[in-house]
Amino acid sequence: MRLLPLALAALLLLVQAELWFGKGGKPHEMALRSELKAQLEANAEARSRNEQLTAEVADLREGTEMVEEKARRELGMIRPDEMLVVITK
Repeated sequence: MRLLPLALAALLLLVQAELWFGKGGKPHEMALRSELKAQLEANAEARSRNEQLTAEVADLREGTEMVEEKARRELGMIRPDEMLVVITK
C-alpha cells in the first residue's frame, strides 16, 4: 500500500515538470512574449512609416509645392528666373 502514494507523487511531479519546462512551458511562453514584443514594435514603426507615406501622397495629390520641392532637392531643377549656386566644401 505504501508504494501507491509514492508512484502517484512521482507521476504528479512528472506532469508538473512537463507543464513548467516542457514544450508549452514557461521558457516557451517567455520566448513567445519576447517575439510578440518585438513584433509589436516593428508594427508600430511600420504604422508610423505608412502614416508618413500617406501624408506625402496626399501632399503630392493636392498641391504642386511638394512636387516643386522634390524637383528642386532631388533633381536640382530651378525656375527660369533663378540662378543655381552650388557651394562645395
